Amino acid sequence: MSEPSDLVVAAAAATMPRIRLNDGNRIPQIGLGVLRIDDEGVTPVVKAALAAGYRHIDGAAGYNNEAGVGRALAETGFNKGRRRRNLWLTTKLRDSEQGYDSALKAFDDSLAKLQVDYVDMYMIHWPTPFNWRSGDTWKAFVKLRKEERVKTLGVCNFLPEHLERLHDETGEWPAINQIELHPTWQQRNVVEFCKERGIAVEAYSPMARGADLNAGDGTIERIAKAHNVSPAQVILRWHIENGTIIIPKSVHVARQKENLDLFGFALTLEEHAAIDALDGPKRAGHDPLTFTYA
Repeated sequence: MSEPSDLVVAAAAATMPRIRLNDGNRIPQIGLGVLRIDDEGVTPVVKAALAAGYRHIDGAAGYNNEAGVGRALAETGFNKGRRRRNLWLTTKLRDSEQGYDSALKAFDDSLAKLQVDYVDMYMIHWPTPFNWRSGDTWKAFVKLRKEERVKTLGVCNFLPEHLERLHDETGEWPAINQIELHPTWQQRNVVEFCKERGIAVEAYSPMARGADLNAGDGTIERIAKAHNVSPAQVILRWHIENGTIIIPKSVHVARQKENLDLFGFALTLEEHAAIDALDGPKRAGHDPLTFTYA
């Protein structure tokens, strides 16, 4: 399988599906995740992604690389003007800074590091039910939205019980719930709950950090060979067909381009069902009931 040409990638980027959210905003369905890239290293990675056609960058204060993302945006001109308007930029609040006043202060810090006037989405990173402050945090988020410094409000890793508690306290459902989601951990109860309430689902670790490439005793590889694409493209295409927003991470330009090139083939109903059947009982990441990303 050959690397997609720049023309193919440009065409994919230009025709990128945008998911309409419950607040009316539209998010590019594919973005670049920047978890576990250091602050210095993230700058060239983001610049390469923007050059490849990405118009959705998913970051977080807890990744400790917002300043590096900000440098990339400033050096490419994506921090202001027309280019900024064409970019979807997400960041997330540290769990240790949840709460009303602390969230507002933390947001100012993130905005300064990112070198932008607003972010497209601000998210609560983990629900921390053992130290619940999401209601007060959300009220701070609403203030930022009214000030037009944030367009869309979202959460990460919320289970149905957390979404219901947030709704009870604030009267709102988030626009997006970003969760661990991949073929061997499909969280169907969470996905169904979100879809029934108009909450878009966004998948992080969409390939289980690479582990799912070999899932199902060669199932993914067999499907990839049938379409002359990579196993990664098969999994990402499955997400696309499910209507899921995805943020695959790659520091390699060729793989960044490959991860955008998902629109020249489609899974058959049988192939899609075969991937559905890979669902398993074990997550690759952390448990939202006990974890905090301080």
